[in-house]
Amino acid sequence: MKMGRGRTSRIRRRKVFRSSVSRGVNESYKPEFIELKKWLKDRKFEDTNLIPACFPGTGRGLMSKTSLQEGQVIISLPESCLLTTDTVIRSYLGAYIAKWRPPPSPLLALCTFLVSEKHAGDQSVWKPYLEILPKAYTCPVCLEPEVVNLFPKPLRAKAEEQRARVREFFSSSRGFFSSLQPLFSEAVGSIFSYRALLWAWCTVNTRAVYVKPRRRRCFSAEPDTCALAPYLDLLNHSPRVQVEAAFNEETHCYEIRTASSCRKHEEVFICYGPHDNQRLLLEYGFVSIHNPHACVYVSEDILVKYLPSTDKQMNKKISILKDHDFIENLTFGWDGPSWRLLTALKLLCLEAEEFTCWKKILLGEIISDTNEKRSLDIAQKICHYFIEETNAVLQKVSHMKDEEVASVNQLTLVETLWTEELKILQASALILNSLQTPFR
Repeated sequence: MKMGRGRTSRIRRRKVFRSSVSRGVNESYKPEFIELKKWLKDRKFEDTNLIPACFPGTGRGLMSKTSLQEGQVIISLPESCLLTTDTVIRSYLGAYIAKWRPPPSPLLALCTFLVSEKHAGDQSVWKPYLEILPKAYTCPVCLEPEVVNLFPKPLRAKAEEQRARVREFFSSSRGFFSSLQPLFSEAVGSIFSYRALLWAWCTVNTRAVYVKPRRRRCFSAEPDTCALAPYLDLLNHSPRVQVEAAFNEETHCYEIRTASSCRKHEEVFICYGPHDNQRLLLEYGFVSIHNPHACVYVSEDILVKYLPSTDKQMNKKISILKDHDFIENLTFGWDGPSWRLLTALKLLCLEAEEFTCWKKILLGEIISDTNEKRSLDIAQKICHYFIEETNAVLQKVSHMKDEEVASVNQLTLVETLWTEELKILQASALILNSLQTPFR
């Protein structure tokens, strides 16, 4: 049959192409999902709304089998399917946890159980779930140091804190791991390695859902609010959807109810929260394209970079900003410089004779046209500085990908972060330019 050549035919082909790009590829036939489905069915869960699929851009996720309506419960996972500290306490690890002093944290209990069950392989009751968990993660703690060094400065500092926190978690847990030796024929040091614990820590940190806090004497005082939810945790994040997610005490199921409709054969999303891309990368290991919450952070050293070093009141101004919590969370966003950033710059740009008006600045009042113009000029300079820095980093990442000096997938992740920040800065530069027009 000849391919149609008319306008209607071209439109039809474009629609088919768009549909094929946006729709996922069904993965429910894969052995690991067949086994998971059987495992879930044994625990009284059968899903009629969703099927596992692979999507362009987001990877593995869940696809709607039918049209989903606003307010509909899209998934209701029985308590018997959840992996919680209750699960761990009832297991072979319970007695060891109960007698260990000081009491281990709920997080350590979950991580220990995950590592132990993964080591058990075919003997683990949880094998069908463990088989679909990622083999590796892309949280900053898992990335190569040369890749982390490419992060924006604020994120790099938090990534280093994360790495130190996980290292300390491992180091402080080794005594507890040693106490478990009677359970294993192999040396516990080879089972509960740093790499194994890191995998478990990332599993809990990136995939756990929130449950109502419980307090048990056998655990430390840290909040016991994490539960792993097999199958449900295949749902990917979108900042544009709204859902209600909670454990239903009446049905004893963890339920997700959508606040928006979803067409048949589309990917179904949940929202992890109104997080910017640096937070998403730090906590979950990914970047969200066109994220409305994305922003570029301005640190204190960049904030004062283009201000005159001769300003004798500069230290006092910085002190005021710190005292009133105006030195952090200063950002550029899709809608330009934040009110907090412009307010901080207005205060820093006060002339000596205007300095007594600093309280009015913090209340949002306009002091003078000169002050308004100076603060916008400085904001524009900072924005252009960031654009130059971002372009330089993107060029460096491109060279590193060509030379294969680090994992291409890891470099692509960083490249995506900087590309999104560049778009924000370019949008902010245009907005600042329009804001400066009345003062020209």
